[in-house]
Amino acid sequence: MFPAASAPIEPRDPSSLEDALLAAFDAAGFARIHPPILQPADVFLDLSGESIRRRMYLTADAEGRELCLRPDLTIPVARAVIAGGMRMPARVSYLGPVFRFRGEGSGEFRQAGVESFGRTDIEAADAEIVALGLNACALYGLPQPQIRLGDVGLFAALLEALPLAPALRRRLLKDFGQGRLDADLGRLRDRPQEGASAHAGVLAALAGADPAAARALITDLLSIAGISTVGGRTVSEIAERFLEQSSLEAGAGLSAETAQILSRYLSISGTPDDASARMRALTAEAGIDISAALDVFDRRSGFLTAYAVNLADVRFSTAFGRPLDYYSGMVFELHDPKASISDRTAGPLVAGGRYDKLLSRLGAEHCVPGVGLAAWVERLAALDLSAEAAR
Repeated sequence: MFPAASAPIEPRDPSSLEDALLAAFDAAGFARIHPPILQPADVFLDLSGESIRRRMYLTADAEGRELCLRPDLTIPVARAVIAGGMRMPARVSYLGPVFRFRGEGSGEFRQAGVESFGRTDIEAADAEIVALGLNACALYGLPQPQIRLGDVGLFAALLEALPLAPALRRRLLKDFGQGRLDADLGRLRDRPQEGASAHAGVLAALAGADPAAARALITDLLSIAGISTVGGRTVSEIAERFLEQSSLEAGAGLSAETAQILSRYLSISGTPDDASARMRALTAEAGIDISAALDVFDRRSGFLTAYAVNLADVRFSTAFGRPLDYYSGMVFELHDPKASISDRTAGPLVAGGRYDKLLSRLGAEHCVPGVGLAAWVERLAALDLSAEAAR
């Protein structure tokens, strides 16, 4: 447990509030680290996709290796934890500038946050991170932010339980949280569609082939042709897309029954307890078993209650994810309830979630459980200024 936020300290200036936020993280057992600002660009492109390139500030070293100003701090912190050989569990905090074109103001802004690596009691660790985010909002004068909760792990468990081709399962999971699933469900239902594909010959040759060999073949062909990217996609992403298409052209699309189950699942929202009951009812009716993932969900709700989070104030949605494919479980955002949901410039005050595969994808020898949050301190400071003006 960590100390509850007290009234914001005086004088109420941004640096004092940042100091208080770091002190709260330190009191909770998170030691501050300082990852480098300049990072290898390929790490972010591999984990976040080529679409992030247009929002990054890029440069190159003398050998031509592509570098970037860090567009977030989670990945640099994770890399620093691996490079430093930190013993697990490791609890770290950070505060500093990040650099990303946002279209809403300066490309340089400040983030604070915490990352918890190596804890195996994942439900308790998840709840602690949400509580720390609420504590950060309270420190800046917002004791009751809007709490949005989702769960990538639940959706992944549902996909595993459904009769889906592996390529299609990967496609749906990749699109989760990016606003493309509704289009996917309509486009992929009852494939193959009428009409020949423009790449029917290639797709037919790949149908039923060993995935690793097919991927290597496509990659070699593209490399021989001198193609490195197409429409922002890397060679590996193009190869994966061809494999997906060959699977779909072979008739491995969504059946009407499976599409209906997915649509019904993605329409569930409400408090965690209500949503859990509805998910259990749906899966029982459909004859599929995701009880292990739902048990994790329910245990996390219990730990949230233990951290004095009122579940009636939590808005859970099965369709809510975050557009980074390294998330593997709980995702959450804290918003100013006075801000319009349609006001995209407002953005979350705090956001985070679970990413159990991140360290292994960055080079760690083993899969290490991880969960964390990022706080947009300038958005939080604007809340504080608004509260002061209202006095």
